[in-house]
Amino acid sequence: MYKHIFSSVFLAIIGTSSFAQNAPTIIPIETRQNVLVLQTDKENHLGITYFGKKLSQATEYKLIPSQSRQRDGNAGIYNSAYTPAGTWNVSEPALQVTHGDGNKSLDLVYVSHSTAKENDNVSLTSIVLKDPVYAVEVTLFYKTYFQENVVEQWSVIKSEEKKPITLEKYASANLYFIAKDYYLTHYNGTWAKEMNPEEEQLTAGIRVLDSKLGTRANLYQPPTFSLSFDKPATETEGKVLLGTLAWSGNFKMEFEVDSYHNLRLIAGINPYSSEYPLASKQEFKTPSFIYTFSENGKGEASRNLHNWARKYRILDGEGTRMTLLNNWEATYFDFNEAKLSELFKDGKKLGVDLFLLDDGWFANKYPRNSDGAGLGDWQENVKKLPNGIGYLVKEAQKTGIKFGIWVEPEMVNPKSELYEKHPDWVIKQPQRPEHYMRNQLPLDLSNPEVQDFVYGILDKLFIENPDIAYIKWDCNATTFNPYSAYLEKSKQAQSKLYVDYVKGLYKVLEKLRTKYPKVPMMLCSGGGGRVDYEALKYFTEFWPSDNTDPLERIFMQWEYSYFFPSIALSAHVTDWGKQPLKFRTDVAMMGRLGYDIVVSHLNEKDLQFSQQAVTNYNAVKDIIFQGDLFRLVDPKKNDYAALMYVTKSKSKAVLFSYLVGNRNGDGSDTPIRLEGLDASKNYKVKELNLYPGTKSAIKEDQVYSGEYLMTAGFNPVVNARRTSVVLEIEAM
Repeated sequence: MYKHIFSSVFLAIIGTSSFAQNAPTIIPIETRQNVLVLQTDKENHLGITYFGKKLSQATEYKLIPSQSRQRDGNAGIYNSAYTPAGTWNVSEPALQVTHGDGNKSLDLVYVSHSTAKENDNVSLTSIVLKDPVYAVEVTLFYKTYFQENVVEQWSVIKSEEKKPITLEKYASANLYFIAKDYYLTHYNGTWAKEMNPEEEQLTAGIRVLDSKLGTRANLYQPPTFSLSFDKPATETEGKVLLGTLAWSGNFKMEFEVDSYHNLRLIAGINPYSSEYPLASKQEFKTPSFIYTFSENGKGEASRNLHNWARKYRILDGEGTRMTLLNNWEATYFDFNEAKLSELFKDGKKLGVDLFLLDDGWFANKYPRNSDGAGLGDWQENVKKLPNGIGYLVKEAQKTGIKFGIWVEPEMVNPKSELYEKHPDWVIKQPQRPEHYMRNQLPLDLSNPEVQDFVYGILDKLFIENPDIAYIKWDCNATTFNPYSAYLEKSKQAQSKLYVDYVKGLYKVLEKLRTKYPKVPMMLCSGGGGRVDYEALKYFTEFWPSDNTDPLERIFMQWEYSYFFPSIALSAHVTDWGKQPLKFRTDVAMMGRLGYDIVVSHLNEKDLQFSQQAVTNYNAVKDIIFQGDLFRLVDPKKNDYAALMYVTKSKSKAVLFSYLVGNRNGDGSDTPIRLEGLDASKNYKVKELNLYPGTKSAIKEDQVYSGEYLMTAGFNPVVNARRTSVVLEIEAM
């Protein structure tokens, strides 16, 4: 097969089908730097002919050769924009259906397309495809964010058949690439071991990333990846695509290298046990697949996603975040009003904005004194909190801080009044033993009554306590023994459960945000068990991991940062790990800063340091939240790590550096070449978060040009005596 190279971008092969037309229709999906070109063949099938860097002359897209689906006598290898199953295609399909008459064949031909501009930056292209035999229609949507170089892609499937059809597989996106080689970076882990990266070269066959966990779907693998072309991309070099699926349930991503060494990517909801019936005139909208492409390495690609996410997806992404003190590791389930009142004072003394009351505040018949009981019974525990949540809110306010609270509204303990009253609300097989994670089971959010109940938990809290300033929303169990009494009673297919659960969750969150649009909420799921860009429409931040060991967090936060900006990442100072308080604090400052410590146990210097650190953080957090992130020294490949955040104006920056390995007894004397500054500006460097009684190794009166800092570099002097260093860099 011949491969055509245009400006070092990837081409794809076009195929033939069954319906003739005179001239091809060419549809460019453009951002500021990149383009995806779709084109019909002589029989009106839609394929991908070009993906990568945008050509300066768009008229040249028509010059890209269109090749037949049938080459060398081999049929069915094709670069379809949305591959159907059951007719000419023998590759992995994006869409597979069973028609009302039982037939499983499907073909899709181009009908029409249109592009509408939402504003100067955002455009939406819709492309209508139809089966020429059966009354099935698919509309492909490509939403482009021009300046950010981000594409959001989904499909809407509609049936006009008289009988219901069944969607066997229904992907969000189908892309096709040509390159010399392909390198996939994906992630694995489990509780407290999230976001472990693995890079592999893709070879012939299909590599699958997926989840079948239902709730807490990201526990073992998140729906995110990076894909490098020709060679592995670095931070600053190489062609790379970052992709993620905006879906809070089971997902599946397939990377198929075909017999011509071309790559087909199909991403969407996992069809596992999720055959979805579609009645006549009904539509099914798939979740968004979001991606960005860069020819300048992973750093630029991640900044694309960060800029997009802050502006268009994360709730209040261009705003700010509060610092907080959480009681969990200070008290666990053992607290009362007096203990909490003292913690309010500790929070005020520390200088944070908010106190967060964690698990254990509710249930009476089966008190929530451990994780084995009470979940689902959302009344204040009268023994612990005789005066209720309202009293705590007022006491916190009297102390001078705000009050937030933990909930886990999707779940239930079998030892609860809710379980006793509504066993039919619980996801469980009626004839099999119950199987628990953290002694609990999910509620059935496919059931509208359960949706109302879950919404009511939060609504009641806000109605009775309108000054609640923060919510931590947890989800600690996966779905075992999937079965819905509601779907059975309403004579709907059990295979709808996995999908309708997530749809039900979004209905609750949408209703909640309509009434309470601005209350900050943390998305938590036993750590990072549910992190995606559909959920983050409703949450201001997420909890990356229950593992708060600062050394481990450096690695986790590094990997999360490819896909999510720091404003969305919650990071707490705790007693985990062996590192000193300064190290733990410096690491937590790379996100939304919180504390989960016993403030009264801090010695005089530790308290003084912590108070000053909160002040320092408040002075620079907007740079961390809204600045461009540059990863400078990779902790996986070096004994130390370094990264920096730079304002859009290049006038201010914050540099974080850490010693992560110490085999030689010291750090590195090699200067770090900074990035993102203005070469023509002059800068001063100041060290932040100095521990009381120590002096900086940095000459704060020295002036450096941006050119010097980015070319000759700067040594933050990280070593065994200075294991973490935070620097503020400011233009003069």
